[in-house]
Amino acid sequence: MAALAGGIAPAAAGSRPAGYDGTWAVSLVTESGSCDRSYQAKVAIRDGRIQPAGGSETAAISGGVGVDGRIALDIRQSLARADVSGRLKGRSGAGIWRVDMMGCSGKWTAFRETAEARVN
Repeated sequence: MAALAGGIAPAAAGSRPAGYDGTWAVSLVTESGSCDRSYQAKVAIRDGRIQPAGGSETAAISGGVGVDGRIALDIRQSLARADVSGRLKGRSGAGIWRVDMMGCSGKWTAFRETAEARVN
C-alpha cells in the first residue's frame, strides 16, 4: 500500500532492536485524501527488518526499526508509495503515514501478536 522513507537502518550486528521481533498487526486509518478509509496488514520484524507477513502481500518494504523503537519505512505497491514513521514501545506502536501522489495521510497503530516473526 505505501512505503516508509529511509532514515533508520536496521540494527547492526550486536545491537539488536530491544525486543521488537515478532509478527505485528497494523491498522492504518485515513484522515485526509481519497485513499480507502482503513487498511489492515500484518508485518514481521526480525533483527530490525520489516517485511510483509502472511497472505499474498505484494508490497515492497524498505527501512526498519531502530534500537530505540523508531520506525521509518518506504512502502511501495503498484504505483503507490507511502512514507511511514512512528515508534514501537513494548508490545504496541503508533505513528503517521502519507501517500503524496494521492494526497492521502493518516495514522497507524500496531500491536505485537507473536514474538516469532512469521513471514510469507
